[in-house]
Amino acid sequence: MKINKGYIIVGLIVAFGLIFELAAHADEFDLATSITFSQPIQVPGQVLPAGTYLIKLADRDPASHMVQIFSSDRSVLYGTFMTIATDRQRPTDDTAVTLAEPESGGPEVLVKWFYPGSETGNEFVYSKQREKELAQDRQQTIVANQPSMLNSDTVGAGN
Repeated sequence: MKINKGYIIVGLIVAFGLIFELAAHADEFDLATSITFSQPIQVPGQVLPAGTYLIKLADRDPASHMVQIFSSDRSVLYGTFMTIATDRQRPTDDTAVTLAEPESGGPEVLVKWFYPGSETGNEFVYSKQREKELAQDRQQTIVANQPSMLNSDTVGAGN
């Protein structure tokens, strides 16, 4: 049986294309995103200094809503945090976070994290007292690679 060289070349191109496609989307299974904060940021139980962090799902199952925050090179795990599902009206093509500016001063608080293109995100769980305080604080949703804008429904941690 004679095999045409053209079929072999086409087969290799298709196989290479499939491998490249899988590698290009490797972070989608854990929704890993990198984000840089220019100021310290508060997360449940601690304040992270200004810098670049990797935020991802702790489990491949998005329904578990456990989120991990690492250093940008994944060498330091800053914490694994319980979150609850939260929705937004319009997904964006970039990572979005909602920050609360405490009336009492101090670093801004990370309230929500949305993966690019997702309508459902993760709202960080704080103590009941802290959630009451956050509900009174001014909240701002920031989309990566876009100028920050105040969201029209930014007041209230449950939004």
